[in-house]
Amino acid sequence: QVQLVESGGGSVQAGGSLRLSCAASGRGFSSYAMAWFRQAPEKEREFVAAASWSGSRTIYADSVKGRFTISSDIAKNMVYLQMNYLKPVDTALYLCASVTAWTPFLVTPRTYNYWGQGTQVTVSS
Repeated sequence: QVQLVESGGGSVQAGGSLRLSCAASGRGFSSYAMAWFRQAPEKEREFVAAASWSGSRTIYADSVKGRFTISSDIAKNMVYLQMNYLKPVDTALYLCASVTAWTPFLVTPRTYNYWGQGTQVTVSS
C-alpha cells in the first residue's frame, strides 16, 4: 500500500521559514512527479509547486514563486518544500501528492493518484 507522509509543519512568525518533508513508500509506488498543495479552512485545495523526481522539471504557483523551493531525493523517496519569507496568507494544511506523468493539468488536484494526510503550517503576523 502506497503511503505519503508529510512532516515539518509548525507555527512561525511572518518572515520566518519552514521546511516540509514528504516520505513516499509502499509496494507498487510508481511516480513521475510530486507536488505540494495547501488547503485553508473553508477554501479549495490550492496548488503550490510540483517537481519531477529527476529534478529537471519544476513549476510553482505565482503566489509562492521566489519564496518556496521544491526539491526531491529519489534515492530516499523524499520530497521537500523549503518555505521562506512566510506570510499569514500561507497558513494552511500542506499536502503532498504523487502523479504518474507530467501533464498540463498538474495544478488540478484530481490529476494526482496518491495523497498524504497533510501537515499544518500556521504563520502569525
